Amino acid sequence: MAASNSEVNKNCQRWSENQIRKYTFPTQPIPRLSCKDQETNRRIAAGEPVVITDSHLVSTALKWNLDYLRANMGDGDFTVYMSDNHRFMYFDEKKFVKRKDFTPPTGRQDIKFSEFVERLRNAKPGDKRLYLQQTLNDLVGKQIVMDFLGFNWDYVTTHQRKNNWGPLTSNLLLIGMEGNVTPCHYDEQENFFCQVYGYKRCLLFPPSMFDCLYAYPIYHPHDRQSQVDFENPDFDKFPKFRDVLGYEAVVGPGDVLYIPMYWWHQIESLLGGGETVSVNFWYKASSVSKVEYPLKDHQKVAMMRNIEKIISDALNDYEEVDPFLQKMICGRYMDMSKIGNS
Repeated sequence: MAASNSEVNKNCQRWSENQIRKYTFPTQPIPRLSCKDQETNRRIAAGEPVVITDSHLVSTALKWNLDYLRANMGDGDFTVYMSDNHRFMYFDEKKFVKRKDFTPPTGRQDIKFSEFVERLRNAKPGDKRLYLQQTLNDLVGKQIVMDFLGFNWDYVTTHQRKNNWGPLTSNLLLIGMEGNVTPCHYDEQENFFCQVYGYKRCLLFPPSMFDCLYAYPIYHPHDRQSQVDFENPDFDKFPKFRDVLGYEAVVGPGDVLYIPMYWWHQIESLLGGGETVSVNFWYKASSVSKVEYPLKDHQKVAMMRNIEKIISDALNDYEEVDPFLQKMICGRYMDMSKIGNS
């Protein structure tokens, strides 16, 4: 049974459509369901996204506004990313070292939580935008630890066991300014994305959309990121992006979005909505004892990326990868009649 209209309205009454960025592609809503609904369990088992409305997974964190966190976070240093604009695009620092032509899109600084709050609240137009991304670990204060231990661990560990997922790898605390965007990318882990404070819009795309979203090459620092700027798509360079179809949901305090591994996702703090606080639960992929055919879309993506990595590692020069792949494929696995017209 789906969530009632009253439950949906309770979540939606704190935001409006003018807080949502407009894009060129169509979307369908991600179902909002109770944790007691069997369809919720079916979707998680099948690797399909769902917003879970009443899991109480992080109910002890729903008081985590900035004032509470500043009073209880502790004296450790926390990782804060800085950007000249609203986009916070991940890059692999190890791959960045090998690319002299790459300019990091964000800077990073480890600062006290109180300093982060002061910078965020005193930010003026033209100042760098901020996004705290910190693993919840022994840096945090005693009260945050108590809240953390009060999470509904039975709920997530039950799904971990039932779906044969690997171990929990991390819980990431995310605190961003209104309008911050984490551009479209995919992860290789299962994710329960929990909204704690404020509202976020989540755009998801299935692994079958891989060719429409144009992932960066695996040797690039932006590996696993889409090359397409959703706000200004270049259809000449990325023509298949015209065919992309997305799924979306706006999540608010207490909502949990299941993001299956290899599903592309772009996460946006709503425009004019104030700061946002989120916590995610990342689990390693399940161990597959028997391969079943036909392969699923996420398995095909994993296979493509692994082959690409093997070639990249063997050549040991990223400039050789593109011509190598073209020589290997062109004229052998492509329609020759189309090559002359491309």
